[in-house]
Amino acid sequence: MSDNTRENLRQAALKYHEFPQPGKLEVRATKPLANGRDLARAYSPGVAEACLEIKADPSAANRYTSRGNLVAVVSNGTAVLGLGNIGALASKPVMEGKAVLFKKFANIDCFDIEVDESDPEKLADIVCALGPTFGAINLEDIKAPDCFVVEKICRERMNIPVFHDDQHGTAIVVGAAATNALHVAGKKFEDIKIVSTGGGAAGIACLNLLLKLGVKRENVWLCDIHGLVYEGRTEDMNPHKAAFAQKTEKRTLDDVVEGADMFLGLSGPRVLKPEHVKQMTDQPIIFALANPTPEIMPELAREAAPDAIIATGRSDFSNQVNNVLCFPFIFRGALDVGATEINDAMQVACVEGIAELARTTTSAEAAAAYKGEQLTFGPDYLIPKPFDPRLSGIVSTAVARAAMETGVSKAPIEDLQAYKDHLDASVYKSALLMRPVFEAAEQASRRIVFAEGEDERVLRAAQAILEETTEQPILIGRPDVINLRCERLGLDIRPEKDFSLVNPENDPRYRDYWGSYHQIMQRKGVTPDLAKAIMRTNTTAIGAVMVHRGEADSLICGTFGEFRWHMNYVQQVLGDADHHPQGALSLMILEDGPLFIADTHVRVFPTPEQLAETAMGAARHVRRFGVEPKIAFCSQSQFGNQGSDSGKRLRGAIEILDSEPRDFCYEGEMNVDAALDAELRSRLLPNNRMEGGANVLIFSNADAASGVRNILKMKAGGLEVGPILMGMGNRAHIVTPGVTARGLLNMAAIAGTPVQQYG
Repeated sequence: MSDNTRENLRQAALKYHEFPQPGKLEVRATKPLANGRDLARAYSPGVAEACLEIKADPSAANRYTSRGNLVAVVSNGTAVLGLGNIGALASKPVMEGKAVLFKKFANIDCFDIEVDESDPEKLADIVCALGPTFGAINLEDIKAPDCFVVEKICRERMNIPVFHDDQHGTAIVVGAAATNALHVAGKKFEDIKIVSTGGGAAGIACLNLLLKLGVKRENVWLCDIHGLVYEGRTEDMNPHKAAFAQKTEKRTLDDVVEGADMFLGLSGPRVLKPEHVKQMTDQPIIFALANPTPEIMPELAREAAPDAIIATGRSDFSNQVNNVLCFPFIFRGALDVGATEINDAMQVACVEGIAELARTTTSAEAAAAYKGEQLTFGPDYLIPKPFDPRLSGIVSTAVARAAMETGVSKAPIEDLQAYKDHLDASVYKSALLMRPVFEAAEQASRRIVFAEGEDERVLRAAQAILEETTEQPILIGRPDVINLRCERLGLDIRPEKDFSLVNPENDPRYRDYWGSYHQIMQRKGVTPDLAKAIMRTNTTAIGAVMVHRGEADSLICGTFGEFRWHMNYVQQVLGDADHHPQGALSLMILEDGPLFIADTHVRVFPTPEQLAETAMGAARHVRRFGVEPKIAFCSQSQFGNQGSDSGKRLRGAIEILDSEPRDFCYEGEMNVDAALDAELRSRLLPNNRMEGGANVLIFSNADAASGVRNILKMKAGGLEVGPILMGMGNRAHIVTPGVTARGLLNMAAIAGTPVQQYG
């Protein structure tokens, strides 16, 4: 790396920490404080009621305060990774960063606490005194052997989880990586010889956990800066090192590395030489975890042993051993069951959860976050990536279960599956709202044909459909391309074995398909030759013909191309007297709940009749999500105060709906703020028929609906489910090019339920 590049990276990092405001954290209130009434509840006199409840029952603190979801990240800055003893104040950016990771990956609130105290017993006293504030303590970057003293005292005196992440977090991720490395190499913990360098906190913790996983103590050879740890050695020894002392005449790494199955390095750069690697067993496991320069660079290790299985602590090499795979989720599980400690069983459960996840198919979200990387289980993919959203549900649930089974839980969870579903819903924002749809889809086994079957998102969605639903995916695409992409993406599914395939270049049904299409379109200018060409090149038309012929129940298309282009073929083939597009409905999942938007794509300037039709279709589809529709017709005009065209058309739609009894609430025309703010709406029209905020907004033109949809998605962090094509009897849905694999799975669930169930 050139000096100029290094300086540019340095300046970028400093700007990241300084702007737009200093630091990486802020505190935000979770309750309103807008008036005197709020103030009286938040502080005096109302706060006294919460205080008295907690005085009577200390466990009530988790009900009335944030303590149950609040972790302290505590350090004295004596052993900051890669920087050494830089002091408490200089360690603050690291601790803030740790707090950000807690929030990002497990939605746990944190205070970073930097303590200027080097005496381990005094530091422990300070931490113990913080007990009333926090639900758990994360000790960080405290030098060895002081960290052992601090953790031991805090664990003995505090009745909440205390976890030194540098020790146990590293050990857990190493344990998971080692579990899978042995799986790849075909070896067992109880049979392997381990040579380790580094007698610090992390190194000792890793070895202790490996013993719990089955490694025999006599097969562990620990070296530090002074050489091998052996019986009788007095230089730089402590009880934690002494536990691994070997009775031997050997004294150096050179003496003990021969025949080793695994090298575990948590020491310093270039400790392990290529000649050492050559003395190890076939397919050696090399964990060179020193940062920023490993004990041996991966390319040198591979030169010495091409079949080596290698992990480092760096993100620019495969198999990064990163504590973020562990600490957010072990704390999440511990907090949620009110654990009094994080014990061995909880740590082993965390190891097993992480390791098992890596052996399953990679999630689409992780693949998107690490685009271009090969995320298929094997020598170069031993542990999941930090942004794999499944970590929260799988690992936290395993930890919670272990806590309950070992009797350290004060608030056991009765339904662990529901708990896991809740965690998944916090990661997959659509999960909770989509649950009624998925449950309904389980009652029907429908065949879903995907027009763009070669698309990576479609392939990942197909894998998820087979894992999570009873639906049968059908993909349109070339078999060799789909096979190759499934293999490259690490997917288990294969054409014809797991799902049906239509090959547009060579399918035995080709004559039947172009014949059907020609029969439908022969009096609309389509000749036999044109029908043949379309059935060779237009996958949307092919999918529509399949649904028309009864070979599929629903079509999903639109991962590329313009919405109305796809709709043209859907309408040509599947439109009839009973089925015609009534509008596109998008579900936007926002922080404060769902909001449905229509019509975003189908009708540019709908008539009053079409607007009324859209409202009826929206009401029907909104109920599919377990939501009772409250529909607002939105315009610049408000309750008749303007004579604009949009206001007139919306008022016309209201009149049409008023002509018959309806089983859903609707109101309009009005501005969007009046639709969402019941108090404002009551001031403008005291006798309006809607209570609370609207959850469905119908606009007088597609530009307005689409604009609001995109603003909510891009600026408000809204997650879109849809668009749902209303009026087609669930026989076709057209997504947009920005759809994700999870979005396609959601659409498949929507398509997988007969629409008449929601009539």
